[in-house]
Amino acid sequence: MGRVAIIGASMTQFGQREGEWIQDLLAEAGIECLEDAGVDADDVEHLYVSNMASGEFEGQTGVPNALAHDLDAMPAYTQRIDQTSSSGGAGIYAAWQSVASGASDMTMLVGGEKMTHKTTGEATDVIASLTHPAEYKHGVTLPSFAGLTARHYLERFDAPRESLGKVAVKNHKNGVDNPHAQFQTEVDLETVLESPIVADPLRLYDFCPITDGSAALMLCPESIAKEYADEYAVITGIDGATDTHVVHEREDPTVMGGVVESGKGAYEMSGYGPDDIDVAELHDMFTILEFLQMEGLGFAEQGEAWKRVEEGHTERDGELPINTSGGLKSKGHPLGASGVAQGVEIYEQLVGEAGPRQVDADVGLCCNVGGFGNCVITTIMEAAQ
Repeated sequence: MGRVAIIGASMTQFGQREGEWIQDLLAEAGIECLEDAGVDADDVEHLYVSNMASGEFEGQTGVPNALAHDLDAMPAYTQRIDQTSSSGGAGIYAAWQSVASGASDMTMLVGGEKMTHKTTGEATDVIASLTHPAEYKHGVTLPSFAGLTARHYLERFDAPRESLGKVAVKNHKNGVDNPHAQFQTEVDLETVLESPIVADPLRLYDFCPITDGSAALMLCPESIAKEYADEYAVITGIDGATDTHVVHEREDPTVMGGVVESGKGAYEMSGYGPDDIDVAELHDMFTILEFLQMEGLGFAEQGEAWKRVEEGHTERDGELPINTSGGLKSKGHPLGASGVAQGVEIYEQLVGEAGPRQVDADVGLCCNVGGFGNCVITTIMEAAQ
């Protein structure tokens, strides 16, 4: 298989987009991505849309076909990619496969979700539907899993509660410099630790918001990329994996098997290891998930991630900057768009287009998690040589 390049990217403003619906958001990101890549719409051969629940949130289906029409990208093959909250990462995998296999020479991926018109309870119920029916019927939601896991982690590894709060503080600080982030304000540790309890010991600022937004990437063979751009990124490793659908069946609740296995596959394919990664975007839907992914991907030993955070290891000027975009915590979490937006951030870091968020990076990683680790995609990219 040939090497697959990313030659363009875009991201809409994340947040509450009143009066706009999923088709509006997808079209906005799609048009900007075409312009950024310098690609004509009728040159797009495959068009993928990452989206978890347009039907449940808006009663709207057929979104890929409608997007092809809106972009004037007919007769491109279209497909919707739904893998719950990891739909964006699954979209990157599908788009990579379409190019790497030789089926398409120009593939665009657009991820999006429209959520804020629903109440918090309604949106939470849609998201909770991804859990196993045996858990769902007992009222178990993803915040419940997060709270239970966080308490177990803190007690088992003697980690201070403040370490989780520092994840939120860091990611909000990074979000200030992301013009597309939902929250562009800093928070201090005291504010995080005194915010309302949601799922003890986790509080309001340990959770990401409900968000509207869209993001897009343009992929093609590296041989073609050179015709469009001098600076581009190459996907050198990608893999996906699943873990038990029933969370309480896991042998160790602090280990996300899907993260471990997808990371292992991406490392093996790329030839890189944890020490080679210069910047990473992790799925911090809850602050505890940043710890679990750091450990699952080999950035810290089990039970040691909190120490790396305390030491400033994951700050923008640290040894391994994590969530320079602000993460889901500050940037927002429009389900189908989140994994794509992770890819946008890593791409921009590698081609030197991250503005004030820019770090020194030649190799980047993004990890997109579905549910509470039920399904995971890990992607490794490098700057074109």
